[in-house]
Amino acid sequence: MKDIPDDLRADPGAAPRDFPATRQAGLDRLAAFVPRAGRDYAAKRNHDLPGHPHVSVLSPWLRHRAVTEAEVCAAVLERYAPSSAEKFIQEVCWRTYFKGWLERRPSIWLQYQAELKQARNRLATEAGLRRAFEDACHGRTGIAPFDAWAREVVETGYMHNHARMWFASVWMHTLELPWVLGADFFLRHLLDGDPASNTLSWRWVGGRHTIGKTYRARASNIAKFTGGRYDPEDLGRRLGGEPVPPDVPAHGAPVDVPDDVAWDRTLRTGLLLHEDDLHPAYLRNRGLQPVAGAVLIAPDARSPFAVSRAVVEFTTALAEDAAARWSETYPMRGPTGDVDAIAAWVAENALEQVVAPYAPVGYLRDRLDAVERAIDVPLMRPLRDWDAAAWPWTTAGFFKLKSKIPRILETIGSDT
Repeated sequence: MKDIPDDLRADPGAAPRDFPATRQAGLDRLAAFVPRAGRDYAAKRNHDLPGHPHVSVLSPWLRHRAVTEAEVCAAVLERYAPSSAEKFIQEVCWRTYFKGWLERRPSIWLQYQAELKQARNRLATEAGLRRAFEDACHGRTGIAPFDAWAREVVETGYMHNHARMWFASVWMHTLELPWVLGADFFLRHLLDGDPASNTLSWRWVGGRHTIGKTYRARASNIAKFTGGRYDPEDLGRRLGGEPVPPDVPAHGAPVDVPDDVAWDRTLRTGLLLHEDDLHPAYLRNRGLQPVAGAVLIAPDARSPFAVSRAVVEFTTALAEDAAARWSETYPMRGPTGDVDAIAAWVAENALEQVVAPYAPVGYLRDRLDAVERAIDVPLMRPLRDWDAAAWPWTTAGFFKLKSKIPRILETIGSDT
């Protein structure tokens, strides 16, 4: 068990029943949502209501690409014109935008990890911070919606996107807790916890993404979009005044988009799936014919603290489902986070090269890099056409990418 006090250990519960850890469950959820992906979604997507009836709740599968962005958009566009489903398709592309933005600014991920280490050290030496942090994690702040959301994410592994913004605002601007501890709290408990979307969303609320522009949770806004469950007057007193934008340096120039690569079709090849991409049909479409496969996972690497058992079990089971599906055509090694085990798999199968879906910046990428150092054959990482079409436009705000969405959608055929 990682070094963390007993009262801050992650919830020991199993993966919630609302999120079966299979690709088919994700496809079923998509099919059920498609009829609501047009006007209903555009009008009601910001409402955080019990059961989350107005959003897709697809993110646990999308985050691991057990169901892909291209598949989701293809299903929606079979029923709606692009203009009718514009709001939903934009939300799907926000995920792509954040991944590309962080991929092109890898120092932001390193900076987050360094700040988290500093905040963790503060917890060990500042009793007041420690108590406030514990109260926030356990939903004991007295701010009714915040406390409900804290319990929801621990108990279910999910939180509505609008609620995530409110929660982050209260964490930073009202409770004045370090933003990295909040981002880490989400990564430890959200089934869809993603290095890019999570880190950059917290930075955006705190005025670090669009520098100097903070997001403030408003009592009236929370009351309106939660169906009147919370008293706006009481909330207004508890939420306090305006946040002070942080003093942060300007972002550095973005690095280049990674090049796509091709594998040598004459070599004995293994396919290494991983938790960032569990349905890489695009590789099969490009003619990949591996002799063996394996699945790499790294849910334990999400945090220096203990990660929720629900997150670990969901990620592992989703990877096992992928291994079972791909084993229909060649032998698959079940999911592992052990780099040496992957190296042994390479040797046992006499592989001459390994092909893995491209993994963007984050903790899984760090584990994949360790695999590359541990094996003595090339590790090829082809880029999806979807990402290749989108990431060149992640140099500034989302609206630059937004104008290119029609071009991104043209890649659907090759990415499904």
